[in-house]
Amino acid sequence: MQVGVSGALAPAFRLADSTVRFFFARRCLTSHLSAGDVAIQDATKRIRVNRQIRISPVRVIGHDGSQLGIMEVDKAMALAEEHGLDLVEVAPTARPPVVRVMDFGKFKFEQAKQARIAKKKQHVIQLKEVKYRPGIDDHDFDTKTRHARRFLEEKNKVKVTLMFRGRQIAHPELGVAVVERVATELADVAKIESAAKMEGKQLTMILAPK
Repeated sequence: MQVGVSGALAPAFRLADSTVRFFFARRCLTSHLSAGDVAIQDATKRIRVNRQIRISPVRVIGHDGSQLGIMEVDKAMALAEEHGLDLVEVAPTARPPVVRVMDFGKFKFEQAKQARIAKKKQHVIQLKEVKYRPGIDDHDFDTKTRHARRFLEEKNKVKVTLMFRGRQIAHPELGVAVVERVATELADVAKIESAAKMEGKQLTMILAPK
């Protein structure tokens, strides 16, 4: 048998049944809460806000991070409304569930802002090439190696290329000595990802940042 919903209660039921899905990382939520707060236990689940929270009683955290204790959900809701804020369920599987008084709209805005900043800070590893020659003088060697060090410190990989000209190819040991010297000079910031090998008239080696 179906039970009807009175006109007065219909808006509340519609609000309770509406689906509000917000996906965000556990770490982001934890950074927003104070040390005494409880992070959302499953960030992929629906976050209940205000009248969507139907389990009572609840453990309440104030907007300033203070522990307000266990109370009926209606009282917690009234407290949030008194401060012009929202009541947000942050640990639904706890017993009793944990809720926090906060500005949920502002919280979502800050999360989106942090996500944009994090995306900008993401580093795409690039392969930078630094070219040497057999018999390179110390000044040029030092200059090129400084460039390689900067690339590695920026967390990029470095392709060390030793180019042979003419009859220089008959003495590959000279090129090997140069790339080995490069590896030794950069040993504090780099590791050899790909050992030196001949590619036509070039000797190449790949260094990766430590």
